[in-house]
Amino acid sequence: MSEVLPSLQRPATRAARLSAIDQALTTHVITSQSQLSKILLDEGIAVTQATLSRDLDEMHAVKTRLKDGTVAYTVGRGSAVADVEDVGERTEAQMARVLNGLVTSVAAARNLVVVHTPSGAAQYVASVIDRQPIDGVLGTIAGDDTVMVICADDGTAVSRSDWLLGLASK
Repeated sequence: MSEVLPSLQRPATRAARLSAIDQALTTHVITSQSQLSKILLDEGIAVTQATLSRDLDEMHAVKTRLKDGTVAYTVGRGSAVADVEDVGERTEAQMARVLNGLVTSVAAARNLVVVHTPSGAAQYVASVIDRQPIDGVLGTIAGDDTVMVICADDGTAVSRSDWLLGLASK
């Protein structure tokens, strides 16, 4: 019996569109605006080419040559050759760099993962987690030194807890 995970619904706002574009650029190798437009349309976001072009410009997305020679959109990498071919590996490496110095402990409790950080770092850690599309993670809530990661179910919380601890230990 397979369980259907809840999907996030996006309002028809500029902020939601920019978030969807950022997520698409993080999770897919996007080689054209038409490809990006189709991905957004699959998520229920219809966008004109002109709007998409302005959004990519505002996000400082540029076309970058990846190691395999593919030219794809990236955010914040300039014209340098990407170090990691796989988008998922790049995302994980970026998260590991941030979490390594900021996570002091991780524990699963029912469908939640509780992440402890030094004082003042929780909101930053939550932001890093929220920016990456992580299967089964619905969102985060942060205080001063604690992040609560809300997962779709108890099993996901246990696996994400182990995964976050592994990233923080790299």
